[in-house]
Amino acid sequence: MTATRYKKNERGTPLNFTVNGETVEAFPGESIAAALLVSGRRTFRHTAKGKQARGFFCGMGMCFDCVATVDGVPNVRTCMTEVQPDCVVEIN
Repeated sequence: MTATRYKKNERGTPLNFTVNGETVEAFPGESIAAALLVSGRRTFRHTAKGKQARGFFCGMGMCFDCVATVDGVPNVRTCMTEVQPDCVVEIN
């Protein structure tokens, strides 16, 4: 039996974006939600009634638990939005 060889995953040149005033590193092609998770953030918002924490759940834009304000636009589904260089994300 021969060993299977896999291609190395090329991530590209890292880029920076801002989350609540803090610089975070990500890679081209990643969703904002993926970059937030990698940076250690698990809570993306809190519910209006009860202030319960919400974060990454479905990963396909159906549940709206990962919404945040991106470049001044509220309620952006971060799991469906690709991170861009110098974008500004506000999570509450």
